[in-house]
Amino acid sequence: MQKRILTTLVVILAGGCGVSKDEFAAVQRERDQNLKNYQDETKKTAALEQQVAGLEKQNKDLTTTSAKLEAKSAQYEQLANSLQDQIASGQVEVSELRGKMTVKLKDKVLFASGSTALNKEGKAALDKVADAFKNLKDKNVIVAGYTDDVPTGKKSGFKDNWDLSTARAVTVVRYLQADGVPPEIMGAAGFSEYRPLAPNDSGQNRSGNRRIEIALTAGDNAPATADTPRAETQK
Repeated sequence: MQKRILTTLVVILAGGCGVSKDEFAAVQRERDQNLKNYQDETKKTAALEQQVAGLEKQNKDLTTTSAKLEAKSAQYEQLANSLQDQIASGQVEVSELRGKMTVKLKDKVLFASGSTALNKEGKAALDKVADAFKNLKDKNVIVAGYTDDVPTGKKSGFKDNWDLSTARAVTVVRYLQADGVPPEIMGAAGFSEYRPLAPNDSGQNRSGNRRIEIALTAGDNAPATADTPRAETQK
């Protein structure tokens, strides 16, 4: 009621000022449209500000996640430093991703062809690995053996690459145990020729596929694995 009275008074005043009712109505419509435009723009601005805030949060989360992934544990640094000579010579590779540390050793660093007897070079590398592992808590150490696709042959003493890869993994586990790594945190697995890092189509690729990987993972009830992602085909 008060609004209707106010509108009537405004119309009367406008008429007294020489402004017609139609002209006044047009001014009101323009005012209402401007107000609506302003409100629409305000809503758009608020929505954009919300989107910007969301993107900033995502960027912050990604930065934090990236920093965590890139950060290396003290144990990784210790192991990498102890194996720096072997790493520099290309005999050993050490990596850490999402809390899992992996030490990869080429089979020729550890064993003679078709053999499970550790050589002097391999023992030296495993001694340093054991030094970093022997005081572990709440961790699993999984040793995995991998071969290329060349059959073992009757003279090797192994039925096939399953036997060879598993026997080599067990040999490494026993050596680490003798070096002081607790046996209750260790395990051995053989993957034979079926998880190559590259196609077995050259001597270089076959050499890379013949390897021992030692994975350090969280000591929970989840099944542990020493397998690493397949790499691109080597040129």
